[in-house]
Amino acid sequence: MSETPDLSVIVHGANVQDHLPALLDTLDAHPLTGVEVIVAAVGDWAREAAERHTPAFTVLPLPDGAGDAAARAAGAARAAGRWLHFVHAKDGVPAGAPRTVAEHTADLPDTVDVLLFDHVRSTWRASGLPSPDGPRLARAGRAGLALDDHAALLSVTGLLGNRAVRAGFWRANERLLTTDDEPFAAHTALLLADRVACLPHPAYEDRRLRAESLPPVTPDRHYALIERYERLLDLSAGRPAVHAVLYDLMVRDCLRAHARAGMPDAVAREFFHRASMAARQHRPEGHRHRTGLEGVRRSLLEQDAHARYRTLQVANRTRRRARSAARSARHRAGTRLRALQYRRALAEPVDQHLAVFSAYWARGVACNPAATAAKLAELAPSVHPVWVVTAANAALLPPGTDHVVPGSRRYWEVLARAKYLVNNVNFPDAVVKRPGTVHLQTHHGTPLKRMGLDQMPYPAAARGLDFQALLERVDRWDFSISANSHSTRMWQRAYPSRHVSLDHGYPRNDVFYTAGAPEVRAVRERLGIAPGHRAILYAPTHRDYEAGWTPRLDLAALAERLGEDTVLLVRAHYFYENAASPLAGLRRTGRIIDVSSYDPVEDLCLAADALVTDYSSIMFDYANLDRPIVIHADDWETYRTTRGVYFDLMAEAPGPVARDQAELTEILTTDAWRDARAAKARAAFRRRFCEYDDGRAAERVVRRVFLGEDERTLPPVLPIEERTPAPSPEEATAS
Repeated sequence: MSETPDLSVIVHGANVQDHLPALLDTLDAHPLTGVEVIVAAVGDWAREAAERHTPAFTVLPLPDGAGDAAARAAGAARAAGRWLHFVHAKDGVPAGAPRTVAEHTADLPDTVDVLLFDHVRSTWRASGLPSPDGPRLARAGRAGLALDDHAALLSVTGLLGNRAVRAGFWRANERLLTTDDEPFAAHTALLLADRVACLPHPAYEDRRLRAESLPPVTPDRHYALIERYERLLDLSAGRPAVHAVLYDLMVRDCLRAHARAGMPDAVAREFFHRASMAARQHRPEGHRHRTGLEGVRRSLLEQDAHARYRTLQVANRTRRRARSAARSARHRAGTRLRALQYRRALAEPVDQHLAVFSAYWARGVACNPAATAAKLAELAPSVHPVWVVTAANAALLPPGTDHVVPGSRRYWEVLARAKYLVNNVNFPDAVVKRPGTVHLQTHHGTPLKRMGLDQMPYPAAARGLDFQALLERVDRWDFSISANSHSTRMWQRAYPSRHVSLDHGYPRNDVFYTAGAPEVRAVRERLGIAPGHRAILYAPTHRDYEAGWTPRLDLAALAERLGEDTVLLVRAHYFYENAASPLAGLRRTGRIIDVSSYDPVEDLCLAADALVTDYSSIMFDYANLDRPIVIHADDWETYRTTRGVYFDLMAEAPGPVARDQAELTEILTTDAWRDARAAKARAAFRRRFCEYDDGRAAERVVRRVFLGEDERTLPPVLPIEERTPAPSPEEATAS
């Protein structure tokens, strides 16, 4: 550790429900230069847990009963870092988070006093749940911001743990910030800050303890919510935008507490009365009531009309129950009718010439099912394909595509009678596997992240997944397509059943070997990419620990650094809706193209000179083209911990790895993205993960599944050194 650390992580509090040891183990597993850990340990249990980590950590023993404010103050007084991150002993820190925070604070000027970042949530029954803050932080941008211009940042969850504060700023305002009321301290830090910076990446884990394990909430603690907001509103005097946001937060939180906190009637009436007085006293001048039911609630609060408010609550609950009962009755009736229709159809003979296809939960003609269906039309035209497509996506189907809408009468009829059922996910639980029918599971990617039963130890990934029902669906599979031996092993492990693995390659990847220069030029022309321009496809994946898609790059800054001859094809939805945003002008010049809704994705791969991704399975498909791949892994430790992975991508990447935007920019503005070292890594990756993809995968699948040919008579997989991928854009332009 350096003599003057950049970041001091201050762990404070008692060893509540024995959560402290795991937190300290995580911090100790990733020691970092420039980061110090100070443990303000309250009581003997916390001290004993902390002392197991000396001398790596500094331990400050505090007596039993010392409050959170006293523990934070003790840690801050001992800290040597330029920035402070307060971590409560009951909470957690995602793996690698201190490094991420330290790297960002190191680049911040002294005018920035607070760095806000995202967090995940955990309860006694689940961990790694997303917070709603990521998109809000991303919309604000990353530069130093004045709170008065970005008052919505006050809506970020009020934790000290999801923000780092500059040490000098903390000490200058310690009198106000040293309080056991953590949300008050968290909001006050924002109110007092000169500038605020944002980092839309999770760097904290907020653990919500089971309410039944905590002391009962006293009336005074309920009333303290109102008192907190009144103090904050007093601090925001003379700042209209900030005051208005705080006022709305106060009214929202008071109404929520009244509805959800389970207060006794007398306490609820007094709470409502005090909240009413605060709402009237602090209402901003010219503040408009909201419309609809929420507006009625707020109006009744201001009128201190508790009896009428309770009547409204009862009426709403009664109405919701009635609507729910009616919906349930309609659903039961519809289910009975569909079940009857399905049973009747199951009594009919299996249609030997009918195949049902579906992809991505009935979104349209795509992926491996689409490539398989196309080859089926060529080799076995007597088999009639019917696609399952939602009503919303039906208008986007190619002309003449026979399709059914999920839940319709014909939908259940074709599912009951078709000999072949092909999907890259799964058909509904109610589907019956009839004797003589064939279920083909095509999958939709090579697994880096844990899948199937392997998700069980990762609650954020497995949320809502019924593993018994999953296994019953898997037991219907006859065949499972694989693109490489890694996938074959993982599918057998994640989806244990008697299905036969078709080690034939992914049909959707055939195009990477069958497309020629005309096809490459045509797709670039459709996308508006000028000849001679470098096109980089940026395709990040989903994070289970995020509530929505959060931009991980400042795309405008990246585009500026890459220059006018580079086009970014962005395969994701980002939060730059304001016409005045930096991206608006770049879109008009064609330097950033939103291809989030463009299909098929294989076209985008053909058009791109290089791929930038994080953990998306697109890297395995794109590797077939033998073109440069750059990995942007700014949150690898968090992703690996919350989602689970099958191998260490950092050690076996298909090209150079960037851990932040500066590294990514450096790679893309030099030859590092395509130099000899990158080519060597790509070759090893391609040999391992493009094992069976050679341009004839769809043919092998159709011959084996639909034509019943023997495995030994199928076209053999071409050795990788004998394959010729589609020409690169540079080669296509020259030809």
